[in-house]
Amino acid sequence: MRILLAEDEHSLGTWLSRALEHAGIQVEWVNDGRLADHALQQHDNYDALVLDLGLPGLDGQAVLQRLRDRDQRLPALILTARDSLDERVRSLNAGADDFLAKPFELAELEARLHALVRRARGNEHPRLACGALVYDNARKQFTLRGEPLALSPREHAVLRVLVQRSGEPFSKQQILDRVFVGDEDVHPEAVEVFVHRLRKRLDGSGVRITTLRGLGYALESSDVAPP
Repeated sequence: MRILLAEDEHSLGTWLSRALEHAGIQVEWVNDGRLADHALQQHDNYDALVLDLGLPGLDGQAVLQRLRDRDQRLPALILTARDSLDERVRSLNAGADDFLAKPFELAELEARLHALVRRARGNEHPRLACGALVYDNARKQFTLRGEPLALSPREHAVLRVLVQRSGEPFSKQQILDRVFVGDEDVHPEAVEVFVHRLRKRLDGSGVRITTLRGLGYALESSDVAPP
């Protein structure tokens, strides 16, 4: 999962970014509403938006309104200290999908994000699958034909990106943006290396990573997923 975090409180933004990334959620953090609005206009590869209402430059309500005016249906979770019924109702009516008041527990935020993304994808089940390959989100574990699949952290991250939307292509740059967050020294060729390694690990399983010319890589299966 890749999210945009719009939060102007430096200590909270720093802690959230580190904690969520430790939980396997890639985070792009901005501390100004104008930066958030710009990022949402320039990139379409976020899975969710975590939005503080009290942002400088452009407040959270305006960021949310602009997002919905552009007919962008990105799941949005409002994160704010304004814990009032009127504020919650206003935010939900403006197009927010969920609301979490500060202070909050990290586990609840993580669970709400996963629920939002599952609903947006039409998938309420905490497991993702492509044929014999299954990813258990709760355990952060891949299995192949029922057996744990040994992967390096980067291999795991690349495969997790692909399994989230099986059959749909991801370009090298889209994979880089989700896996190598903040690492500007990594080149697209690195994706080729990890894809090559993953193909070897998946060989003979009925699950494969195909190259779609001009589009990128897609995870596909010729098998029926096990029950």
